[in-house]
Amino acid sequence: MFVVNVRETYEQLTAITSADNVQVDEALKDHTYTRLGGKADFYVTPETYEEVRDIVKLSNQKQIPFTLLGNGSNLIIKDGGIRGIVLNLGRLADIRIDGTRMVAQSGARIIEASREALSCSLTGLEFACGIPGTVGGALFMNAGAYGGEIKDVLVNTIVIDRHGDLLTLSADDLDLEYRSSNIPEKGYIVLEATFALGEGDYDAIKSVMDDLTYKRESKQPLEYPSCGSVFKRPPGYFAGKLIQDSALQGQQIGGAAVSLKHAGFIINKDGAMATEYIHLIRHVQNTVKKTFGVTLECEVKIIGEDPSG
Repeated sequence: MFVVNVRETYEQLTAITSADNVQVDEALKDHTYTRLGGKADFYVTPETYEEVRDIVKLSNQKQIPFTLLGNGSNLIIKDGGIRGIVLNLGRLADIRIDGTRMVAQSGARIIEASREALSCSLTGLEFACGIPGTVGGALFMNAGAYGGEIKDVLVNTIVIDRHGDLLTLSADDLDLEYRSSNIPEKGYIVLEATFALGEGDYDAIKSVMDDLTYKRESKQPLEYPSCGSVFKRPPGYFAGKLIQDSALQGQQIGGAAVSLKHAGFIINKDGAMATEYIHLIRHVQNTVKKTFGVTLECEVKIIGEDPSG
């Protein structure tokens, strides 16, 4: 079990990045869409690629556990929190456009990337106008919606590997498939991505984005904290329909509930704990399996420590 030397680690981190970028015992529920999760020993928000590299190398040298956190939109953090260093790249959020190419840093929201594309009358990222994650998170899981996905537009990416080395990788190098990539397996940290877009008509692009936004807002329970769609689509089925037909909508464990508006969403309805949220996910999986013989696989990532005691 990792035991943190708070003073020593704090001094090492603040030798790499500003003290304003290093928080101790930070409540992670303040950084997730579900509003769930315990504390991070160190919550670090570097401002340059070099700082990211040096933090990775420090983690390796001192054997400090290391976790990369996006904007927490497709994530459940357990109530025991996360040991060691939690890295958030939200300060790396620049988006640049050159002709029909877009270069977006990993901490930029993919929604903002789609809006920047619209402002330049570029087509290809309309599908992302309702995805709440970051660019880095979108590559991590090959995010997609409404028939589009990241692999359709990604050209290449700059990453840092487990050893702290910078690599430029093509889209093909990432093994992008339905809601998955090799990024977690390889331990890559995405720093930026280059997208190939097409010239389009502003009004036509905006019309598509407005339509997708309407569909999202009318069908999804955005009034409550949630992690978005909890389950991957099982082959030949729709997860939400299976959950609905299993009479699970409205079922609640503690403060976590299966949404009445969209059965594929589990919402933090009333101050839920992560443990309650996870128990409800397992209950949904078990019920659907028993009722229809279909295994629902989680799309949401569950990380962190179980609560002590």
